[in-house]
Amino acid sequence: MSAPSPNSPAGAGPLDPRRAIYDQIVPAGEPWMGSVLRGQSLRIVDLEGNQAVDTLFYNAHDTEERYSAVDTIRAQGNIYLGCGTELRSNLGTPMLTITEDTCGRHDTLGGACSAESNTVRYALEKRHMHSCRDNFLLALARHDRGLTKRDLPSNINFFMNVPVTPEGGLRFADGISAAGRHVQLRAQMDVLVLISNCPQLNNPCNAYNPTPIRILTWAAG
Repeated sequence: MSAPSPNSPAGAGPLDPRRAIYDQIVPAGEPWMGSVLRGQSLRIVDLEGNQAVDTLFYNAHDTEERYSAVDTIRAQGNIYLGCGTELRSNLGTPMLTITEDTCGRHDTLGGACSAESNTVRYALEKRHMHSCRDNFLLALARHDRGLTKRDLPSNINFFMNVPVTPEGGLRFADGISAAGRHVQLRAQMDVLVLISNCPQLNNPCNAYNPTPIRILTWAAG
């Protein structure tokens, strides 16, 4: 299936970073966790280009409800995320809507890198390399929201290009993002956001060079 156009008419209009209520740089390869309230907008900026941003969303008041790749794909009839996509929970409820997208393709099938996947895909000596799963667990430990590794569903990979082959397989390809491109989402419920700014060095999702991202939020308007 083709990716949604980055020019699809679903935008909330440009938001001025000077008016953001939160503005944070997340260093290369590091995790981030925070809350976005209903009606607020969240923007993730790929500062240097081709950086994969592994992301999970939870209902801030009931974390048993969380982002569901299956429900999101089924609702939109497309395996890629883009402008206008409603991110749905495991209860089928809209959690956030992508209102701006200057990249044009975001993966929801490839999952997060881990010690196990690095070993299987690359080599035994890669097992101890830092991974997105490690980042998720580190953020959960730091913030103590009562979540554990059992609460890590399949995640979104913002800015990551994972084409599906004619045989139904997945291929980790060069990114199609560029410096300064962003994805912006409007929360439809209070959400807890868990991000791993991917540290992967073994495939081209980060151009073999993890880089920082910028996270901004705006008040509901």
